[in-house]
Amino acid sequence: MRLYTVDAFTSTAFQGNPAAVCLLDSPVTDGWMQSVATEMNLSETAFLHEDSLRWFTPAVEVTLCGHATLATAHVLYSTGAASGPVEFRTASGTLTVNQLPSGGITMDFPAKEVTPVTLPAGLEKALGATPVRVGISQLDLLVELESEETVRNLTPDIPALRSVDARGVIVTARGTETDFVSRFFAPKVGVPEDPVTGSAHCALSPYWSARLGRASLVGAQLSKRGGIVHVTYAGDRVHLAGNAVTVLSGTLHV
Repeated sequence: MRLYTVDAFTSTAFQGNPAAVCLLDSPVTDGWMQSVATEMNLSETAFLHEDSLRWFTPAVEVTLCGHATLATAHVLYSTGAASGPVEFRTASGTLTVNQLPSGGITMDFPAKEVTPVTLPAGLEKALGATPVRVGISQLDLLVELESEETVRNLTPDIPALRSVDARGVIVTARGTETDFVSRFFAPKVGVPEDPVTGSAHCALSPYWSARLGRASLVGAQLSKRGGIVHVTYAGDRVHLAGNAVTVLSGTLHV
């Protein structure tokens, strides 16, 4: 079985978000996939069998992952295994990807609307910053802070964030050179900080589209590796676009 490491949401190797992509020759057990994901020790490992796509962190299976979907599509297009639109069957429904003339890839994902909530107890202390607004999506808690600088310099208490009743915590603010910026912390599912999170932008897109009055926006995720995500809000869907780079390919022998 072929195994790849791909840096997603970047055009430069060793930036963006690395994901492992395993192309399965035949069905395998959930335990085996979890073992491979734990061995790879990246925020996500994607497993593709025919048109079925699943994602595992080093600790658990997740229901939606943007950067590993982008990485999988990149492998298919760059190896010539696919051309034109590709549909993946996933736990979040059918996800359609397509290669752009520029070489980038666009993905059609479900929008995750954000509902305002009161500030959860202990969150401000765990983040080390005062929220401007707090909301919840189907997957994550979203926290808006006062500035891009505050988001960039944030040093949260990661163990304390495990108690948040959500997959992860999206921290965001208006951007200076992009429309908005963000960071994503998900220690509850084994990812202390994710470098670039496509699925978080399923909530960031409708949130900032409402705030800024435009459907098409550009977001920058301010992790150490960093990455750029182009988003277009289309009602109950979000179109995510980005680039990817293959940094490793090999054969899985077990």
